[in-house]
Amino acid sequence: MTSLRIYAPATSANLSVGFDSLGVAISPVDGSLLGDVVQIESSSVPFELENVGAFARKLPKDLHKNIVYQAYVLFSERLKLRGGEIKHLRLTLEKNMPIGSGLGSSACSIVAALVALNQFHDNPFTEMELLAMMGELEGRISGSIHYDNVAPCYLGGLQMMTESQGNICQTLPFFDDWYWVLAYPGIKVSTSEARSILPKNYSRQDMIAQARHLGSFVHACHTQQAQLAVSMMKDFIAEPYRENLLPNFSAVRQGCKDLGAMAVGISGSGPTMFAIAPDLALAQKISAFLEKEYLQNSDGFIHICKVDNQGVRKIN
Repeated sequence: MTSLRIYAPATSANLSVGFDSLGVAISPVDGSLLGDVVQIESSSVPFELENVGAFARKLPKDLHKNIVYQAYVLFSERLKLRGGEIKHLRLTLEKNMPIGSGLGSSACSIVAALVALNQFHDNPFTEMELLAMMGELEGRISGSIHYDNVAPCYLGGLQMMTESQGNICQTLPFFDDWYWVLAYPGIKVSTSEARSILPKNYSRQDMIAQARHLGSFVHACHTQQAQLAVSMMKDFIAEPYRENLLPNFSAVRQGCKDLGAMAVGISGSGPTMFAIAPDLALAQKISAFLEKEYLQNSDGFIHICKVDNQGVRKIN
């Protein structure tokens, strides 16, 4: 193998009800790629890295702070422990995802890089071994290891983090007919900042409510009760504290609901927000509303998406 290109899709974590425990992979219905691409090819020197793409200018100038470089270093270390040898290679990161967007931007880069490296070296690591490395790298950025972006980005669909019996996550049945309207306003909210504003302690009442809603949501997924699922998509843990980081979020959320959105929430730690619609016509109305009321600058964008059940994949 001399060259390949790996695409890793965007994700929406938490889904309001599943703080740090749920994440879903998403792709635009128009066929465009909302995610990062890593190209890997043979090189005459030990290592090269080039950054290209719409948001490459936002990446750190220091190579050692680039998460794709860190993925290369971690993969190399683990491969040497297996008795393997890292090949001379060149990586090109197509950074199509805004940093600090709430769409799993760092996860896209991490997943695409590690899968490219693994395939380039004839797959020395298993799925769960790679996923563990992905979580470790994600933790370097957010301050704590969590898998709610890397797992769905890697595996596709809706993933629930279990971290039990040798499995990091489990795939949940979901609602493939839902339309997800994702609006990124064009501003940055760092994951570490969004985590730091959360309280250290919660009331018993809030914890019981969150547990009840999450349990009911998972039950609704398995029994395919769409209305029950959306009625349970409420957040008692993060959104009440994070919504002040987002521009006019409370009013915009109400506006989406007034139009008929089934559920509205913060994607990951924000500032992207999601609204779920039962059909394309309503999704387009919500999209037009969000474009007018939520986007802040020319970096902002809106995509109408559906669940991406493929996850990371090789592209031409």
